[in-house]
Amino acid sequence: MKSARCLLQLQSLRLLGQSSRSAVQHAALLQPAPSSQPHMLHHPQHQVLRGFHGSTPCAKNRPIPAEFINEDDKKRDKSLVTHDDLFEQVAKEAKTKATFNQVVDVFIKRDIRRRGHVEFIYAALKKMPEFGVERDLVVYNKLLDVFPKEVFVPRNFIQRMFNHYPRQQECGVQILEQMENYGIMPNMETKVLLVQIFGEKGHPMRKYQRIMYWFPRFKHVNPFPIPHQLPEDPVDLARFSLTRIANDRDAKVTVYQLPCTDITESGEEVTLPHIVGIQSPIQMELLAQHNPSRPVFVEGPFPLWLRKTCVHYYILRADPTPPDEKVEEPYDPERCLDYPLQLDLDYDRDLGDMETFDVDDLDEGPVYAMCMTSQGDQAVLNQWLSGLQENNPILGQVPTLFRLDAGPHELQAAAGRESADHHKVDPENQREERRSEEEPRGTVEEEPRRSQRMKQ
Repeated sequence: MKSARCLLQLQSLRLLGQSSRSAVQHAALLQPAPSSQPHMLHHPQHQVLRGFHGSTPCAKNRPIPAEFINEDDKKRDKSLVTHDDLFEQVAKEAKTKATFNQVVDVFIKRDIRRRGHVEFIYAALKKMPEFGVERDLVVYNKLLDVFPKEVFVPRNFIQRMFNHYPRQQECGVQILEQMENYGIMPNMETKVLLVQIFGEKGHPMRKYQRIMYWFPRFKHVNPFPIPHQLPEDPVDLARFSLTRIANDRDAKVTVYQLPCTDITESGEEVTLPHIVGIQSPIQMELLAQHNPSRPVFVEGPFPLWLRKTCVHYYILRADPTPPDEKVEEPYDPERCLDYPLQLDLDYDRDLGDMETFDVDDLDEGPVYAMCMTSQGDQAVLNQWLSGLQENNPILGQVPTLFRLDAGPHELQAAAGRESADHHKVDPENQREERRSEEEPRGTVEEEPRRSQRMKQ
């Protein structure tokens, strides 16, 4: 036992000696040698070792002096600016779908790895309304094709849980959100691209599933849909708008005047606005029963928004009939056999049931006709009334009052006049201001004294 312990102690001493020798040799190697004589170490076994010269650490990316930095280089660092410039360079002549696809093809072929694809997609989404492709499903699928395939797919549940490649997933969701805002429903090609890019459990794929769940349910929920492309002709647009407001199949649209230019005797060109009106047979009956001693009113303009287009219309209406002159006509049971307008049914009522309901009926008066015109002057509206008088002769006996507000063109003109008058300075106003400044202060102090006496 003692001999084994002695052998272990000898082995440990040998190991300590070898480690100390190696440490000394390592320290000798790292010592800097003087410039005059090279530092040489002689090993006991007559081996010569070289010394290493140490130097200060050098930075990999040295800062560039401000003198050599150009402003063009600063602009090139911003990827969004460069991509916007790319769109502007390609689409100098015309901004169409072909030029937009050409820009996307140029970016795809420029680099195999698709560096900067996220910034390019954001810039493309911003430029889509300018090129008129914001409602094109093929272009959205082309933008999704810009992403590298099978790179951002999570490989395990941990990557899926920690939102694998969040920046790229947010960009994919942004594409689908813009499609949702414009009412574009994805197709099977969109799904295949999303699976190839982000996998079946990514956030863009969940967004796609939500869109495909809700869009078919709300696609035809509006009973009065508006087309995406509204008519450019003002007469057709007015006809469509009035038909939408009236919501009566028997209502008749009449074009009283078409837009045209006329030359007067003095040689001046006068533009005549269009006048389009609508009136239903029920409105004609109500107007025929109107009391001639009570006036009718022409009011407007009232705005109507059709997507991003705003039009204005005018109405011909009367005040509500006084309760003394109201005559309740009995319902005709033969008017509608399937759905009678009056039901006399006796239900067993409890003592707690209320026979009357608290409903506030607001009678705004009947509306007899509506019209649209590009120039809402009283003279133009008189032409509309003269056209209505052919089918409604009672208008020749009823007094007509105009309650017109300032139209959009008049408001713009008034704003321009106010700005011009603001810049002009009237000399009489200047004199009055100077006189007010030159007056003594005692006159200004009399007013509060009088007010105090009145209070006392």
